Amino acid sequence: MATYQDMELLRFTTAGSVDDGKSTLIGRLLFDSKSIFQEQLQEIERSSQRKGLQHTELALLTDGLRDEREQGITIDVAYRYFATPKRKFIIADTPGHVQYTRNMVTGASTANLALILIDVRKGVIEQTKRHAFLAALLQIPHIVVCVNKMDLVDFDEQAFDKVVKDFKAFSTKLQVTDIRFVPISALLGDNVVNRSENMNWYQGSTLLNTLETIHIGSDENHIDCRFPVQTVIRPHNNEHHDYRGYAGTIAGGVFKPGDEVVALPSGFKSKIKSIETFNGAVAEAFAPMSVNILLEDDLDISRGDMIVRHNNKPQITQDISCMLCWFHPSPPKPRAKYIIRHTTNEARCLIVDTAYKLDINTLHRNEEDKNITLNDIARVTIRTTKPLFIDSYRRNRHTGSVILIDENTKETVAAGMVI
Repeated sequence: MATYQDMELLRFTTAGSVDDGKSTLIGRLLFDSKSIFQEQLQEIERSSQRKGLQHTELALLTDGLRDEREQGITIDVAYRYFATPKRKFIIADTPGHVQYTRNMVTGASTANLALILIDVRKGVIEQTKRHAFLAALLQIPHIVVCVNKMDLVDFDEQAFDKVVKDFKAFSTKLQVTDIRFVPISALLGDNVVNRSENMNWYQGSTLLNTLETIHIGSDENHIDCRFPVQTVIRPHNNEHHDYRGYAGTIAGGVFKPGDEVVALPSGFKSKIKSIETFNGAVAEAFAPMSVNILLEDDLDISRGDMIVRHNNKPQITQDISCMLCWFHPSPPKPRAKYIIRHTTNEARCLIVDTAYKLDINTLHRNEEDKNITLNDIARVTIRTTKPLFIDSYRRNRHTGSVILIDENTKETVAAGMVI
């Protein structure tokens, strides 16, 4: 049996309109999978009693911020961790309001899967479409549509079928290959962890079973070899006098000892001598493993450089075209310089052109109004002070994403997906 450290990790994000039951669903997942402490349960029981509720409000497990508890809505991105015997999970609970688009982009950027909640009584609404579009834009490989509050329509199969039909009709515009549908009642627990006795007509998996068994091994790019160097390991002791290892997290491809590689930006070639991990040397390494690579030659490699294959290099450019989500209340300043971070590399940059803004409700491109404000998504061109080693975000989410940082305040002002 696999140890806890060896267990596969699934990151998923939740999205839905206000009061669709996201927080209740996550609370139910944690509660029914026995992933909460007794003290937490007692605290939310006391909070529920103070509110005068007849039942334990499981949504309070995730609405950890005081403002959220008072308003009954989710404002920030709340991360929750739990595990079952089959898998480890990280949940990014993101808010549903349009003014918190940046929060969903933050929570979804590393997710393998998106849970989109739909109130069966409301059906596929504008916010549902916006969340599905953002999930597609962020290249989340799997979408699970949870049709919630089935208990309020007497667990009617036709009501569920209508939502499925409407969502499928809309999703033909999206480039997502794996979309699944589960009818649930988060409040009562039907089809969340335990199979529902009220919906015998549904023969599919429960939500937790879907999360435990969905195949995520091929979500990473195992074709294009990309190893951004994070740090150089030089012990400087007698035992490892000439030791020089390059440590970091593999962003793509498969590396093996003996492989011919090239260091960027220098272009120097070498061969991989060995690959080491915390548990010792390995015969091969792939994304997203954290490793230490030793080369046969002493090359001048430092943080921000990238080790790749000679016949498969990323694009090396100072002009980056990307979809940018603006995070900051203040708009971009004309000709202002920002710090750009890409993998382990850092440079300074300017936003030199805005092609259009994207209306995430209608998917229309607005080429007239190019004034970027908080939560806007726009197609821009960025000029950097030095070349970066990039792939398109569609091909590799690690080497195809950037963040912009304000030079003065050090605040993250935007995240970009390279086109």
